[in-house]
Amino acid sequence: MTDTAPKRSLPPLMTMTDRAAARLKTLYEGAEKGKFLRISVGKRGCSGMSYEMDFVPEVQKGDERIEDHGLTLLVDSKATLFLIGTVMDYEVKELESGFTFTNPNEKGRCGCGESFHV
Repeated sequence: MTDTAPKRSLPPLMTMTDRAAARLKTLYEGAEKGKFLRISVGKRGCSGMSYEMDFVPEVQKGDERIEDHGLTLLVDSKATLFLIGTVMDYEVKELESGFTFTNPNEKGRCGCGESFHV
């Protein structure tokens, strides 16, 4: 017997807002020219996990390539299950600015906002 149920499409692994794409494009054209932004998830903080970002010169074995807004992001293969559907933004606040993540898989964050759990 064959399965005739329609296949449900998965959400994209990650996407970027226009602001995040504009900031990343500026970085790729300036100080980080020739590199890729690589997103991973590390163990740290009160809630146990944190987003980590590094500029790397080449794709590492197993990295997922994300193409959005004409730009390439890399995602560590160990982080993919934690990041499905995540939207990366770039926020400018009065005293700080930086990339932020809206992750539908998060179940909670620590009080300082530095770590999360799924």
